Amino acid sequence: MTARQKLLFVSPRYLLPADSGGKIRTGQILRGLKGGRFEITLASPIPTSVTTRDTDGLNALCDRFVGWPEPVRGLWFPYTRMRHLVSAMPIPIVTDISRPARRLIAKEIARAPDVVVADFVHASVLMPRKIPVPAVLFTHNVEAEIFERHAEVSDRRLHRAVWRNQLAKMRRFEAHELQRYDKVIAVSDRDRKLFLDAYDVKADVIATGVDLEYLHFVPETETATPADEIVFTAAMDSFANIDGVQWFMDEVWPRIAAERPATRVVIVGKNPDTKLVRRAEERKLPWRFTGFVDDVRPFVHAAAVYIIPLRVGGGTRIKGYEAMALGRAVVSTTLGVEGLQLEAGRHYLAADTPADFAAAVLRFLRDRELRRKIAADARDFVESRFSFENVAKSFEAICADALRC
Repeated sequence: MTARQKLLFVSPRYLLPADSGGKIRTGQILRGLKGGRFEITLASPIPTSVTTRDTDGLNALCDRFVGWPEPVRGLWFPYTRMRHLVSAMPIPIVTDISRPARRLIAKEIARAPDVVVADFVHASVLMPRKIPVPAVLFTHNVEAEIFERHAEVSDRRLHRAVWRNQLAKMRRFEAHELQRYDKVIAVSDRDRKLFLDAYDVKADVIATGVDLEYLHFVPETETATPADEIVFTAAMDSFANIDGVQWFMDEVWPRIAAERPATRVVIVGKNPDTKLVRRAEERKLPWRFTGFVDDVRPFVHAAAVYIIPLRVGGGTRIKGYEAMALGRAVVSTTLGVEGLQLEAGRHYLAADTPADFAAAVLRFLRDRELRRKIAADARDFVESRFSFENVAKSFEAICADALRC
């Protein structure tokens, strides 16, 4: 029997639990790769909270796991990290630099894997200056575009200046790092075009896949679904998600509540922003922030409408496909489903202004048959094209092509 080729996969984030879009996408790719052409070594930081209970989860992702101690970051980290404003690299990149990680990755590359994959451009700072084996960069976003959007939506002059400063640094960093790899993988045709136009880098594209067995379709019924419950699921320590929920709370929600005062909102996700929670409490809004949950599916199935009120971000938002796979009608900003091959009016309702977003949510809340039809059409669309197994096969083929570069 021919021995499988060896793939070293370097992630700057510990992938368990899968509580963010990036972790979910990476985890699904690795699960789809496992047992295929490559024997996979996964390298990532190891949080102090990791226990032996993670063994089964890691075994599903890789054949071998190695790691370095994750830096301990206290409550003041969001402020102390600002000292890196003077760095030539953007702050999120500088704070991912780790000497133990670099030593470990150098040691693993010395074992002569057939190909190495860097997960996110952030992982590139952990690689040796010259990568001696075929190398693939898996991008989940065009990072500079995210910084640009933050600068555009910031309502404070100082914040805009900081974002613009970081934007210039991220453009330089991203342009340099993408050139170091034999293959670059983008998650949408739109990102591929941006890489080509901005950096003259040709990227391969994979779709955004979902686990259709886990995200099982549950049709809405009179008994299972409250008529007026709205849900959003996301890591609530992300600026993009905080900004989106705050925008929905301040600009959209009053219009919905004025017409349907019995409506409720559930925000599902880890580490909800304390200021946002306090704002809802002070206004006595019928909102609930769950914090981290082991399983988001019951919360989505219990709602009538799933919202994606995002104004900043990049790449593709996997939460859109997940909500559709679970069988819920979606209202999203254009950016919220950017990069996904969806048709507004058929698979979801699109809205970018507060008035339009509120009107779309209200339209669904009034019309059960409409939301059932759109939810069913969206599930059929996702099911026919975007299983994570097929996406992983495309990823595997790109890694194999890197061996011939």
